[in-house]
Amino acid sequence: MFKYFLALLLLTNLLIAKENSMNIYDFKVQTIEGEEISLSKYKGKALLIVNVASECGLTYQYEGLEKLYQKYKKKGFMILAFPSNQFSNQEPGTNKEIKFFCKSKYDVHFDMFSKIEVNGEGADPLYKFLKKEKGGFLGFDAIKWNFTKFLVDKNGKVIQRYSPSTNPSKIQGDIEKLL
Repeated sequence: MFKYFLALLLLTNLLIAKENSMNIYDFKVQTIEGEEISLSKYKGKALLIVNVASECGLTYQYEGLEKLYQKYKKKGFMILAFPSNQFSNQEPGTNKEIKFFCKSKYDVHFDMFSKIEVNGEGADPLYKFLKKEKGGFLGFDAIKWNFTKFLVDKNGKVIQRYSPSTNPSKIQGDIEKLL
């Protein structure tokens, strides 16, 4: 019985160690074109991961996000945008429509991904991980609204979570520390 207990304890510790060693490179996502990729593609880059929407009062942040991307991309910075329709139906379009909107209205060049859920049972595994790593206000993990932002260092560790209302320009100093 004691051997069984020790084996179970060892297995539990190994699982906890594996969970604690996870980073964003352990996840696969779909590009806005529908191609599955591993986030390991971004190893060695600082990342800003953002849930976005085209019909939101904060949609203007695409402009600031693009400015950040253009300013720091040559220094190893990337923005990963994940459309979500979970907040007042503010991203109702198809992936193709979302991509067209972002390119034509804001001339977005950073990487866009397929529409996902960021909260609830159907939340994308990446977002479950991000929320676990950096909880929200007063310990509530749920994403409150479109344009919640997560800053990730070059080793895939989630460093900071920013509220939807945080203007992208206010994040510059934190990005510069990671580059």
